[in-house]
Amino acid sequence: MKKVKWRGGALLAPLPPVLVSCGTAEKPNVFTVAWTGIISTIPPKTYISVRPSRFSYGLIRESGEFVINLATAELIRAVDYCGVRSGRDVDKFEQMHLTPMPAGEVSAPLIGECPLSLECRVTQVIPLGSHEMFLADILAVQVDERLLDANGKLHLDRCGLAAFAHGEYFELGRKIGSFGFSVRKKPRKTGKKRKGALK
Repeated sequence: MKKVKWRGGALLAPLPPVLVSCGTAEKPNVFTVAWTGIISTIPPKTYISVRPSRFSYGLIRESGEFVINLATAELIRAVDYCGVRSGRDVDKFEQMHLTPMPAGEVSAPLIGECPLSLECRVTQVIPLGSHEMFLADILAVQVDERLLDANGKLHLDRCGLAAFAHGEYFELGRKIGSFGFSVRKKPRKTGKKRKGALK
């Protein structure tokens, strides 16, 4: 495969365009972040990278708390709007008909329309250049009960999660594997009983 060399750039994709809620239940704010991910399983830790010029930066810096809300394809208009409009000028919850709900561990609200919300508390702020990274502990995860089966297993594939790649939005599609499938042992086939075998 022939490739063309470009200078270094932010071209990792796809990314989750999450709706990050901050502020308080009385004065909620929400903005869109694509620079996010998991950095540790035990303890569960995440991050968001935010430009200091953004209105939400000050809210999170002051409270030390935020909520990462996963976005679906149905919410993509809200995702885009909350990424290009500032909470300084407009109530984005009201404009996009989003529902602020109380969280269990943090003062920042959840977004009722999102299928999964991660309640986060900042542990460290790292200046990185254009953005500053808020490292955070994931204190709780709120899950839409409609995504749980009878055994309590989570099925995020049922909600059409959104993805972001190079300035464009996509809806996650068909499943092509599951973690560890490439090395999983295949179940043995039960053959026919040999002639004369004991019953």
